[in-house]
Amino acid sequence: MSQFNPGTNSYPQPQPAPRPVYPNTTFPPQQHSQPQYHAPQPAATEGMYATSRPTFTGSPQAPVQPAAPAGPAMNVAPTATFDEKKGEALRIARDFFRGVPDWVTYFREILGVEGIVHRLFPQPEEFTKFEQSEEYGEIQLMIVKLRERTNTQNESKEPTRVITVRLPKSLHESLRVEAHSRRTSMNKLCISKLLQVIDDSMIPND
Repeated sequence: MSQFNPGTNSYPQPQPAPRPVYPNTTFPPQQHSQPQYHAPQPAATEGMYATSRPTFTGSPQAPVQPAAPAGPAMNVAPTATFDEKKGEALRIARDFFRGVPDWVTYFREILGVEGIVHRLFPQPEEFTKFEQSEEYGEIQLMIVKLRERTNTQNESKEPTRVITVRLPKSLHESLRVEAHSRRTSMNKLCISKLLQVIDDSMIPND
């Protein structure tokens, strides 16, 4: 039973319990055990991994692409005669033929717009005269041989173009019969005819 003090008209105030004192500590130690941790490791820096990284010098290398076959080179003086140019054209054509290219590449490098023959004979009169020579005929035969060796898989990756030619029915039928008799396709037959030389007199005027 609590005691009442009539002089102060109040109940006695409870006193706080004395706080236990622990030596060399401000707060009581933890009652549960703490797991032991290793000492903290320093943060990773750029220099820590310098030896494990490969070292590159210079600019990044682009993927290596297969080299394109080198075209034939001319070895003729600018003042060469027509006969000397004919001999040079045939020499280059034979050397390039020995490399066994596909026929499209051969035509482009020898008879194409920027081929050897056009570079040797830039004037239309000279080019027409060369087309009537035996050297030109031999180049045509080499193209035929390459066309026989080249199959569809081994043809040049040069883009193809399509032309539409209006033909009379009778001429179309004649080409079809000729292709059948030669045991070839109309496409190959037409290409063969396009590769041949025609005289200006065979082309009608507009």
